[in-house]
This record gives sequence, C-alpha cells and structure tokens, in this order.
Amino acid sequence: MCSMGVQVATVLGSGLIIEVPEAEPVVGEPRLRLDGNARIGIPAHITVLFPFLPPASINDAVRRRLAGISAAVPVWEYRLVRTSWFGDDVLWLAPEDATPFRSLTDSVHREFPDCPPFGGQFENVVPHLTIADRRPLQQMKSAERQVERHLPIDCIAAGMSRMVQRDAAGAWTRSAWFPFGGIPVAS
Repeated sequence: MCSMGVQVATVLGSGLIIEVPEAEPVVGEPRLRLDGNARIGIPAHITVLFPFLPPASINDAVRRRLAGISAAVPVWEYRLVRTSWFGDDVLWLAPEDATPFRSLTDSVHREFPDCPPFGGQFENVVPHLTIADRRPLQQMKSAERQVERHLPIDCIAAGMSRMVQRDAAGAWTRSAWFPFGGIPVAS
C-alpha cells in the first residue's frame, strides 16, 4: 500500500515530517534554488516517514493512530550542527543527536509496517534536513558555505506534520499537525 515510488511529481501521496521553521531563515533561499521539494510546498523539515499512505486511505482511524504515537512523544530540543553530503548529490544538515528522530520513525513504522521509510530503498535511514538535491556541485558547495556561517541552529520538535500531494502537478500542503504530547490539529 505504501510502496509507491518516491517521485512526488508522478503520484498522489503523503508523508510525515517534523517541520523546522527555525532553519528557514538560513536554508530557505538556498532550498528554493537547489531543492525541488521547496518549490512544491514542502517546508524545511526532517522526514519521519515517506512515503506514507495515499491521501484517500487516511481516515479517522489512521489519524487516531498518528495522534496516539505523537501523544507518547515529548517535545524535545535539538540542534542542527553541521552540513553533510550523500555523495556529491545531496547537501544536508545533521542534527547533533539523531536518536529521537530515529525513534519516532521506528514508532510510526511499527504502527504502519506496510510503509517502510523511503519505500525500503535505504538500509540505514539518516535523519537530515535537505538543503540541495542533485544540482550543480559548485552551486551546492556555495550554499554549504553560506549555511555553515549560521550553524548551529537551535530547534524545538513540537509535533509531526502530515503533508499531502493534492494534485498531479506536484504541489504539497500540510493536511494535519499532530502535536507531541497532544491531539491532532487540522490545518
């Protein structure tokens, strides 16, 4: 059910993320230039689980399960402390401690076992905030230098957002927010 491709422009889908508004002043401009996800409405974020269920499959029972997972997670503070790379293809920011992000991904995946992180593409999922994805290397290195001047970035993880692709053109929007230690707030 969740093993759809990760090409967001070709499928209607959904995903779960932790939005990182504290990073937007630093990464917003380079992301708009160098990360296609920024241009289709996905904010600076650390992925919890993608792909998730198709939007048509997300009903009240699924929302209650997500709310239950979020309610069990305390709000936590974290820092984005360094840039890193996946090969020469993807520039990203690393949290100082990835453990809470991995734990959340594991909890959601246990509850929705048919939805492996990134469709099961990667053996080891690395929590990260993408800055640039498959753009000219010199442009990505320039963005890295620009971002590094503003590190570390202090952040608070207060909840999990469900993002949905509303149309075949690729636009994504937040359809719900599940506060940690609380109940979901639709947006």
